[in-house]
Amino acid sequence: MARTASPETEAAEHYRQFTDAVNMRPGELEKWLTTEESKAAGQHSAGGGESVGHASGRRIVALLRRKRADLSDSDYAHMRKVVGYVHRHLAQRPAGDVTDTRWRHSLMNWGHDPLKR
Repeated sequence: MARTASPETEAAEHYRQFTDAVNMRPGELEKWLTTEESKAAGQHSAGGGESVGHASGRRIVALLRRKRADLSDSDYAHMRKVVGYVHRHLAQRPAGDVTDTRWRHSLMNWGHDPLKR
């Protein structure tokens, strides 16, 4: 019979994956989100409002600043969404210098700067 991980073990693994995928510090991400490059990146609704990634970035800042014990199921669901987005987007890396590309800017909205080591 296969054993399933405890909810605490699963939460710890999701948290680890999230903190591995998000390599920008809260203040760094918050500052990035104020730039025109950040606001222009990602998918915008027909009305031209805030992009999904930009809204996610604001939530990521809040998650990084929240105590782990205070994270909700909804927070963990968003963390999984962030991890999935970062991994999918990294797999689509364009050729050449990506320093000033919408691809990088979109990833940065999700808390990951692909130029950081």
